[in-house]
Amino acid sequence: MSKGHSVFRCSECGAEQPKWGGRCEACGAWNTLVEEPVGRTGGRADTGPSPSGSPPVRLSTVGAAGFARWQTGLREFDFVLGGGLVPGSVVLVGGEPGIGKSTLLLQCAARLEQAGIRTLYVSGEESPDQIRLRAERLTVDAGAVHVLGETRLEAIVYHARALGARVVLVDSIQTTYTDELEGAPGNVGQVRECAARLMRFAKEAGPAVLLVGHVTKGGGIAGPKTLEHIVDTVLYFEGESTLDHRILRAVKNRFGSVDEIGVFEMTSAGLVPVADPAAAFLAGRTTGVSGSAVTALMEGTRPMLVEIQALAARSGFGTPQRVATGLDHRRLAVLLAVLERRGGMAFAALDVFVNVTGGVRLLEPSTDLAVMAALVSSVHDRPLPADAVFLGEVGLGGEIRPVAAVERRLSEAARQGFRQVFLSARSRVSLPGLDVVGMDGIGDLARRLAA
Repeated sequence: MSKGHSVFRCSECGAEQPKWGGRCEACGAWNTLVEEPVGRTGGRADTGPSPSGSPPVRLSTVGAAGFARWQTGLREFDFVLGGGLVPGSVVLVGGEPGIGKSTLLLQCAARLEQAGIRTLYVSGEESPDQIRLRAERLTVDAGAVHVLGETRLEAIVYHARALGARVVLVDSIQTTYTDELEGAPGNVGQVRECAARLMRFAKEAGPAVLLVGHVTKGGGIAGPKTLEHIVDTVLYFEGESTLDHRILRAVKNRFGSVDEIGVFEMTSAGLVPVADPAAAFLAGRTTGVSGSAVTALMEGTRPMLVEIQALAARSGFGTPQRVATGLDHRRLAVLLAVLERRGGMAFAALDVFVNVTGGVRLLEPSTDLAVMAALVSSVHDRPLPADAVFLGEVGLGGEIRPVAAVERRLSEAARQGFRQVFLSARSRVSLPGLDVVGMDGIGDLARRLAA
């Protein structure tokens, strides 16, 4: 292509179109076509065969004896990764500004360097002097980490090779650009091409590459959706800026389980892994107050106990409010409708507020029964048993259905001191020290809690 030529690429699916349109013809998404200036080489380099490329080999001849993950020293971070960093892998860490992404990776770099794994920390947003100021707050000594203030991809790869770095951290991918493409850093073409080049560098040279990615207002990582397809692992760093706890969540992992989470506490000295994440979200819980219920949800392979708070108060306006934090508001609307129709409760004149403490998001239906129990408790202003856990999915007919991995959830609940569990009568489970209360529908729940 000649210099100055432009194409329009969909930021959702990556499809290329010669002219702009309001709707992508490939995936049907609206307003996702972004102009992408293309350089002389069309964004492609090394198109010819590489003389240093490895020949094809049989899979049976590939030995795994020398394969070993690199431990970062942060237990929760290694857990989410599946046991540590895989050599030659590319990890994308996304999160909102100020959530602690750079601090997390700088702590990882310091611990890796202390373990004898040469690490290069590349920052396109801070100078080495600014990085040192941030490092001085950390309890771990980061003085041995090699830092580079650079945004040009070719220079980053050159210095990484010259240093012999085994782990390269790039903060952030949106500030990185390549000379092969025209356009400012952060546009669709630059982000995609830089990520692809870093992936090739990781696979060919062997270092593990960690990329920091900013997120959009919608919560997704900025840039084309193909960015998440290119990398091996995608992690989201979540949490409320007003809370101390941060959650690291894996949504894609080619070398481990997805939907695993790691829990950190933000302190003045940096991020500290939480020793007992299952109990962290119940800290500060007040018993004897109506509208509070505890449930056990599964985050990957780890059971977690969370508190669900509900408040139903008489509305002062014509249209009652429905506010949900940590719960999909549409799911709340469904549960309220089932309570009205199947449970004989009226919410038409009540404002309803539901909050999941600790900044946790409820994504599985096994927490339905706990939400309903908190609502019923708030309406009748009667506290639930302080040592009770509620587990169950609620259908539109008001039936309470069993949940998966119930034994693991209950074992964790018993370890945390809970002695009573409300669940579906069809759940065939018994655990020493736990009083199991089986229920067929929400009518049973309403009668038990209102008695």
